[in-house]
Amino acid sequence: MKKKFKFSLAYQILTGLVLGIIIGAIFYGNPAIETYLQPIGTIFLNMIKMIVVPIIISTLILGVAGTGDIKQLGKLGGKTLIYFEIVTTIAIIVGLLAANIFQPGHGIDMSSLSKGNIDQYVKTTEEVQSESHGVLDILVDIVPSNVIKSMSEGDMLPIIFFSVLFGLGIAAIGEKGKPVLAFFEGMAEAMFWVTNMIMKFAPFGVFALIGVTVSKFGLESLLPLGKLMILVYATMAFFIVVVLGGIAKLVGINIFHLIKVLKDELLLAYSTSSSETVLPKVIQKMEKFGCPKDIVSFVVPTGYSFNLDGSTLYQALAALFIAQMYNIDLSITQQITLVLVLMVTSKGIAGVPGVSFVVLLATLGTVGIPLEGLAFIAGIDRLLDMARTVVNVIGNALATVVMSKWEGRFDSKKKAEYYSSINQAV
Repeated sequence: MKKKFKFSLAYQILTGLVLGIIIGAIFYGNPAIETYLQPIGTIFLNMIKMIVVPIIISTLILGVAGTGDIKQLGKLGGKTLIYFEIVTTIAIIVGLLAANIFQPGHGIDMSSLSKGNIDQYVKTTEEVQSESHGVLDILVDIVPSNVIKSMSEGDMLPIIFFSVLFGLGIAAIGEKGKPVLAFFEGMAEAMFWVTNMIMKFAPFGVFALIGVTVSKFGLESLLPLGKLMILVYATMAFFIVVVLGGIAKLVGINIFHLIKVLKDELLLAYSTSSSETVLPKVIQKMEKFGCPKDIVSFVVPTGYSFNLDGSTLYQALAALFIAQMYNIDLSITQQITLVLVLMVTSKGIAGVPGVSFVVLLATLGTVGIPLEGLAFIAGIDRLLDMARTVVNVIGNALATVVMSKWEGRFDSKKKAEYYSSINQAV
């Protein structure tokens, strides 16, 4: 019997992506496109931001209250941060190796490149650097003085800290805490329903966002930086298949199974270049994939601040690309300095808009690379950001599996059933 073709969300998003590229290319240089399309894209991103905080709070409180064990949570937190640090360091090293081997910045005629406007990133970097961002400052920032303010600003780490304590409080008061727990259970269910409704709007959001991007830079501006783009995409693919694939194999998971489960989310994250757009669905799917609720609701949001594999890989590669463009030869010592600075900086200012650019601006000066070099890659940053986002999402989804396995709580039977149900649906 012939399978009936189903126009699933993934196909709808792909259609929105293709149509957006076509419209953007046709109306290249026409500011009217941004006037009409940008509001649609902004509405979609705002709808996602609207639901992220209630979902994290409700799922995390449910997970923690269900465990109710402060020692177990402390152990999980410690292991998670160690894992994040190791993987992001590997990502930085992979980025440096790719740039050293393939030399994407050599032989580029800088007069053929158009400069992008990086003023907004410079302003953000100055704001960030005016507040010191050492390891102790990050620890101080985790504890909120006003949790409502943290919620309104979407500041993940203080929200996680508060939710964990609140969940432990509910577990500690026993029977009295049950009505509160029932409230958050209802809230989580309702928010996932809202998520599914918002996802129906995703193809329109994707169409608008990509249309505006293409209409701004056009397709011709990609040619001089083609080598950098190809190298970034190839290195990201290598990192997913070899590094993350190797980690997945170590814990007994096939990375391609995980990619297949998250295909809709990866396509959406790629199109919008925002990993926030898929956070609610990733939490939902990783639970179905066999990871316990408390581990998923702790690891995924924390990963959004501490486990940005794609972003750190790109930052290392882009730093060397700019150095090569200016014929600056970085010594091994300078490259090790770059690794160490990136390890701290990329954690300290996570959650800032245009975070990869801001981290690079805050980092390049420490090894003597001209900051103006960033203006040359600003035009294609959005396209590179799309690749970074996919790696960030896969890295965080895999982290929940690794932590679940490490804690001995991964449900292989549930995973097998969920994966076979996906295969049947395709």
